[in-house]
Amino acid sequence: MDYVKELRAFPLLAKISDDDLKILSGLLKVRKTQVGEDVITEGDTGSELYILIEGTVDVIKTTVFGDKFVVATLDAKAHCVFGEMAMVDNDKRSATVRSKTACTTLYIEHKDFEKFCDDHPKSGVELLRLISTNLVRNIRTENNNLRMVYQALIEEIETT
Repeated sequence: MDYVKELRAFPLLAKISDDDLKILSGLLKVRKTQVGEDVITEGDTGSELYILIEGTVDVIKTTVFGDKFVVATLDAKAHCVFGEMAMVDNDKRSATVRSKTACTTLYIEHKDFEKFCDDHPKSGVELLRLISTNLVRNIRTENNNLRMVYQALIEEIETT
């Protein structure tokens, strides 16, 4: 199935030329998951970026005590991508992404992404710029969260 029309709606792909988007779409593979199935598992080594075409997923983190909690819910209608850190490095996954509904995702492996960027440098720069922007936004959010937790801890210590 051709997903070029759907891909055009994703902010990550907005500045990619039509010709490059067609080439990129040819590198994408389809993965369908059922309710409760993990697309990505926290701690596993990852090398794919996922584009959520249909359905809803939960992003789940594990605490140091082993408790799991949902940090975000992503819906295909919001044109979400996940696993983008794997395009920068091949490190361990930072969260589990679990299908909340039946889902269709398109994914690209790191090696194919790198080759696309090498062969289409203008589009590659745009993709990496947008991935970097997303990662920086996430770091800023986490820094703010840490600041709030630190402040709450200090207040708790001061009241005891």
